[in-house]
Amino acid sequence: MTVARDEVADRLRNLQEGICRSFEGLDGVSRFRSDRWTRPEGGGGDTRILQGDGPVEKAAVNWSAVWGPTPDRLSDSLAAGSSSFYATGLSIIVHPRNPYAPTFHANLRYFETDRGERWFGGGADLTPHYLFEEDARHFHRTLAEVCSRHPVGDYPAWKKACDDYFYLPHRGERRGVGGVFFDHLPATHPVWEMVYDLGTALTDLYLPILHRRIGLDYTEREVRWQLHRRARYAEFNLIWDRGTRFGLETGGRTESILASLPPRATWVYGFEPEPGSPEDELQALLRGEPRSWL
Repeated sequence: MTVARDEVADRLRNLQEGICRSFEGLDGVSRFRSDRWTRPEGGGGDTRILQGDGPVEKAAVNWSAVWGPTPDRLSDSLAAGSSSFYATGLSIIVHPRNPYAPTFHANLRYFETDRGERWFGGGADLTPHYLFEEDARHFHRTLAEVCSRHPVGDYPAWKKACDDYFYLPHRGERRGVGGVFFDHLPATHPVWEMVYDLGTALTDLYLPILHRRIGLDYTEREVRWQLHRRARYAEFNLIWDRGTRFGLETGGRTESILASLPPRATWVYGFEPEPGSPEDELQALLRGEPRSWL
């Protein structure tokens, strides 16, 4: 029995509702604004954006289900040569205000073409501005537990794929401390159960970390470093991210595609952290070999 794409789309939409409520509860000040849109070629989505003066400076929890003719030039090789496609997915990005609180990203997606190819992709990763090893261990341990609940789960392989994917070749450094990343998994029920389980665990992955960090005291020094690291985040999303490229190639809604970008970032020419500082410690970690956090 095959996975029904309408079921995938509906359950991802329900996840969007629950995740938005969780972040609103933590922020305590601002609420998500719903921006529903349609795509002329087929389908549409609901972009949920939280921007305000609370602990969460910006968050986007976006759902979409789109279809139509496959563009002549498409980066995804499995879709190349097809005449039509369908895609549904949920993406989450959180940029906290406190520099000690890490940025969080997750994505769950389903894709099919008229040639019969059908697959799942997704993952979750953590991008700290300051290294707290207990946060990285919690994040990876929770991901490994989700994977261990499913025979199709492969935390070691997906952890490596995440380290390899979220890498900025032009900077020689990784974006953060990683997580898991998988793509082109067959659209079977066991895979869908694992993907949905990951979706339900996203708040367990991140909210405990956010609770620990959003109340810490910080100064302008930490903010300057945060804005510097956010610039690296923006560079990855604009230059290397496949999701950004796919959305633009398929005529997606630009405002929603770029909702993942941080609200503020700075590019200071030749900026380097002070040797031996916490900022230098993080930079050395990101430029070194990936670590095991379990």
